[in-house]
Amino acid sequence: MRLNLKQIVACCGGQCVVDPIDMRTLAFGLTWDSRTVSEGDIYVALHGERVDGHNYIDQALRKGAVGALVMQPIDNQLRLLAQEMGAAIIEVPDTAHAISDIAAAWRTHITGTIIALTGSTGKTTTKNLVRDVLSSAYSVVATQGNQNNELGVPKTLLNAEADTQFVVVEMGMRGQGQLTQLCDFVRPDWGLLVNVGESHIELLGSRDNIARAKAELLCALPEGRGAAFVNLQDEYASYVRDHAHLDARQITTVFFDGSDQARQHREQLTRAEQQFPAVWAEDVTLDEQGCPQFMLHASGFQRETSSSITPVEEVVPCSLILRGVHNVSNACAAVAVGKFAGMSLEACALALRGAEPEAGRQEVLLARGGFSVINDAYNANPDSMRASLATFSAMSVPGRKVAVLGDMGELGTFAKACHHGIGQYLATLALDRVICVGDLAQEIAEGALEAGADERKIVRANSLSEVLGDLDSWVESGDAVLVKASHFMGLERVVEGLIN
Repeated sequence: MRLNLKQIVACCGGQCVVDPIDMRTLAFGLTWDSRTVSEGDIYVALHGERVDGHNYIDQALRKGAVGALVMQPIDNQLRLLAQEMGAAIIEVPDTAHAISDIAAAWRTHITGTIIALTGSTGKTTTKNLVRDVLSSAYSVVATQGNQNNELGVPKTLLNAEADTQFVVVEMGMRGQGQLTQLCDFVRPDWGLLVNVGESHIELLGSRDNIARAKAELLCALPEGRGAAFVNLQDEYASYVRDHAHLDARQITTVFFDGSDQARQHREQLTRAEQQFPAVWAEDVTLDEQGCPQFMLHASGFQRETSSSITPVEEVVPCSLILRGVHNVSNACAAVAVGKFAGMSLEACALALRGAEPEAGRQEVLLARGGFSVINDAYNANPDSMRASLATFSAMSVPGRKVAVLGDMGELGTFAKACHHGIGQYLATLALDRVICVGDLAQEIAEGALEAGADERKIVRANSLSEVLGDLDSWVESGDAVLVKASHFMGLERVVEGLIN
């Protein structure tokens, strides 16, 4: 970001209550955390649930912030400090909204391609894979971690330079209209819909409603020049394309498919759709650690290809150090983006081989006791829970396998049924022990027992300390422990306890 103070005041609809030395002073970044302020930043005072950012304006100014956005009167002491530092104090109607306003203003200066992605599961992993593939050939800025909300999305844009070639923006969604609001200022050139699952079903009520909400991203793509990356294995693939009127609006559809029915899915397409650019996987296997190996296929990316010419099919071998067959689909999505950006299939596959998991997502750690801990405690929904359990079950370990499972959030009236279903599923897997912690996780235990699981293998825990106590007396060197739940359960403390 490179906007001067005059531009920032104008785009926010604000007014300077303390004038800077020079309104032409450039701001190079933006933050609402006074601890991370760098010289040349704009500091935004936000009202939080526990902290009011207005109490830290003085710290931000002393660290070199060239201006601060506020939404309440400041005292004389702070006014004098700002004057002494030559910084601006800009009063705006709403500091949170001002962040999006500044991002919208900066968006007009970005000349590169903006890629927005969303999905029910795997969007952060897919975002990371897209970033890793593209950054092997281009300059790329991507969403940090999972900062995909109303604050994180504009921050991603503001982290880009005007000449950054690709900006990869992860977008979260909790209700109808939210993606539309984000796209209003992001103005994506390309959109990637990872999948339509069951997360947020509490608020949206059905998968049909989730599909409509996710399709808002594709509806926001620019007519005549946009590109939509659609998961062909998803049962809502046709629905989201039709809902966004992609063909009528002359937006290119690029298919990706990481399932073992990928070629059959392509054969079921119309003749015209079979000419669309596509990336898919075949001959997928998992090694002893659950890491996929497969043949990567691509077709239809040649610019000269027309409906009267059979697209050339490219094939290269590919492997991941990410665990789980579900990551094959995420990898295919990233390659589809890379190919559409002009990269070779070989270059995409090479970039994928070095892609590492993010902390808290299928992260394998070695405990002092000689056993492994698979840290997947950052988030969970029914789709990701099944995928994580399947991957864990497929792993080859010297000892036994233990799964620590907690509650999944945002499932509303579907919560008990979803947890019960997870229990029924895990009863089919080769696990030596399952510890269920949390009120809803007791339904996992019930489902497993109902499906015939050995009751000696199912443990109900009432607290995290009880979980750690059970593991301390049971786990030995060579064993492996999977920890999986929604973030609010705090199961990262179980991971920390096991490691330390």
